[in-house]
Amino acid sequence: MQKLTFLMVMVFGFIVSCNESPDTSNRTEDIIAIKQNIEDYDQGWDAKDLETVLKGYSNDIDWTNAFGDRVQGKEELRELLEIIFSLDFVMSGKNNYKRPDINFLTNEIALVRSTNIRTGQQWPDGSAMNDRVINHLRVFEKRDDTWLCINHMISQAHDKEGN
Repeated sequence: MQKLTFLMVMVFGFIVSCNESPDTSNRTEDIIAIKQNIEDYDQGWDAKDLETVLKGYSNDIDWTNAFGDRVQGKEELRELLEIIFSLDFVMSGKNNYKRPDINFLTNEIALVRSTNIRTGQQWPDGSAMNDRVINHLRVFEKRDDTWLCINHMISQAHDKEGN
């Protein structure tokens, strides 16, 4: 019986989601708000400004960095970022952010992909890292007319040739 109930819920959800097509006619304000959220994050990261980084996240953020560290909730993220921001070798280097690709799944949900090519970062011993190609996958939800990041996964593309 549980399987049948689950199947019925899934079918109903699919039907509802098919009928709820996102309004793409005028997304200019939404796009500007999401891009500003990402720009604030980037500027906050560069300045080690924790409040600026955190302001665009929901309180229930699910965040995973390129090294697999996962935190859930803004307070857990605050604690992890305080540690990260204190590590000079991690914070060394220059960010080269690329334009985000924004895809609206519904009127209240957006999927955003972006890339940062980080140059000049160091290893803990102070030696230089190769340039890092860092990908960001963010899910934004519009809550009370404000776009907040509810899920942020960061990944790193490694050199496929082993250099």
